[in-house]
Amino acid sequence: MRKLGLMVSAVAMALLGSAAQAQIKIGQTADFSGPSALIAQQNRDGAKLYFDQINATGGVGGQKIELLTLDDKFDPKNSAANAKTLIDQGVLALFMTGGTSQNEAILPLLAQHKLALVAPTSGALLLHDPVNPYVFNVRAGYHREAERAVAHLRNMGVQSLTVLQSEDKFGNDAAQAALRGLSAAGMRPRAHLKFSPNAAAYQALAQQLAKADMQAVLLVCEADAAAGFVAALRNAGSMAQVVTLSNNASPAFVKLLKEQGRGVIVTQLFPNERSASTELVRQAQEQAKARGLGELSAAHLEGFASAKVLVEGLRRAGKDLNRIGLVKSLESIQRYDLGGLELSFNSKKHSGLDFADIAIIGPDGKFWR
Repeated sequence: MRKLGLMVSAVAMALLGSAAQAQIKIGQTADFSGPSALIAQQNRDGAKLYFDQINATGGVGGQKIELLTLDDKFDPKNSAANAKTLIDQGVLALFMTGGTSQNEAILPLLAQHKLALVAPTSGALLLHDPVNPYVFNVRAGYHREAERAVAHLRNMGVQSLTVLQSEDKFGNDAAQAALRGLSAAGMRPRAHLKFSPNAAAYQALAQQLAKADMQAVLLVCEADAAAGFVAALRNAGSMAQVVTLSNNASPAFVKLLKEQGRGVIVTQLFPNERSASTELVRQAQEQAKARGLGELSAAHLEGFASAKVLVEGLRRAGKDLNRIGLVKSLESIQRYDLGGLELSFNSKKHSGLDFADIAIIGPDGKFWR
């Protein structure tokens, strides 16, 4: 009997040890080698700062978090295929998928598998309104960014604004959101123009806006197109204030602008990543320093904050740590303090944060707040 008891105890200990090592698999499909590679890499690295911190203290309920990442090369078809692969590998949720078309491509899979997508890195209207029961946005939408930009422009004395968007999925969605934000801020654009991203279109529009003596231009397009248009606008002699959205809030965009970058306004969705006066930033800076990450970027900070939200959902799920249980637990998050920023979800609202700010590209090529 004693021998049998020892055998049972050994089996029990083995099972406990196995449970302690079990992993919570989280899947991320993003652009790790295409035009948005730097932002995706920094989002991932920022998230891993927090996941590693949690894993080092025992994980969630004794289980470690494993982030599985696949490169979609900024191609929506790859995004859908990657998401399916990750789902088949048993991920509990998808996390920080980038790009409007890329996120749209995976939405049917969320409903099919009752799977949460946490913190997509797009402010697209289609992710915010109407509320998707499986999409949990951490960042504010593009409409909030536009509203914040208008407030800043008005403080500068700007009265007229043209919205200039690329004629594609991202441009159409983000411009619709931006126009909603402008309306909420009490401003109607002087013009709303669409273009196909090419040098001839940049030059024609730049000449048109220069002749109209436009005060400000809100650019709703990807980084390459935005940089091309800014160069054309300055070559046409226009000194209009240029504003663009947070999808271009990266050092790569600044490099594309070259000497034309100084003074360009880029909306931001998190506090200044270089200022430790905000608790969230201080926490991220400490983890970055401890792990030798180097200087913290806005994308790192978004990844860190998004990981905190996901972990809070995992903790709240408790014994119901499964796909449906996680969806329910995320929806229960109310007034959660990320460290100076308060986030809430409910059944009718899956837009967690309302924070939006602006940054200006300085002469040193950094974003000044």
